[in-house]
Amino acid sequence: MGPLGLSRAGLWLSRAMSRCVLEPRLAGKRWLVAGLGNPGLPGTRHSVGMAVLGHLARRLGVAESWVRDRRCAADLALASLGDAQLVLLRPRRLMNLNGHSVARAVVTRATVSLGQAELFGLTAEEVYLVHDELDKPLGKVALKLGGSARGHNGVRSCMSCLNSSAMPRLRVGIGRPTHQDAVQAYVLGRFSPAEQELLPPVLERAADLLLDHIRQRSQESSSGP
Repeated sequence: MGPLGLSRAGLWLSRAMSRCVLEPRLAGKRWLVAGLGNPGLPGTRHSVGMAVLGHLARRLGVAESWVRDRRCAADLALASLGDAQLVLLRPRRLMNLNGHSVARAVVTRATVSLGQAELFGLTAEEVYLVHDELDKPLGKVALKLGGSARGHNGVRSCMSCLNSSAMPRLRVGIGRPTHQDAVQAYVLGRFSPAEQELLPPVLERAADLLLDHIRQRSQESSSGP
């Protein structure tokens, strides 16, 4: 796609996202899924959340639909899951500042009414954070419903910017190095060739767990109390 095509695509998505705030919601539930990580550092352990999001976009058929949104400093893609709509978000800020991108895309209706420029009217409970987990070995994935940041700076940033700890987290194990003083180099390092061979099924399991959970919550929401 040429520059003109990309420009038109960006304009279309910008208008579509504006309509998400300005127009009444469709009947289906909307969720935001944020893949935490460091932009420009693909293949590193600390950015495995972004790898999961890339896999998720391919499964949902929107891998070619990413559009950069300068308002929240993130790449965004919209996808359908049954009657629900997923907003996929990859921050373009460093991990420690990921929360600023998420918070700009997630805002309560009360804040929207004040005329601020945030994109989607969602609560913290409707935001999924996908991130690496040192305390789980590579190959293990788990869903955590709220709670503390457990030392993860990207999650801590999201909690601070959203003023909430209610976000569900999909934790993707990367293992922990033997020596504590090697943690920073380890998480910022790339997966080894042996680890890279294990990644595809890990990404698939992570996507399965996430989508199954969102489907269940969407059904519960549509069926009412």
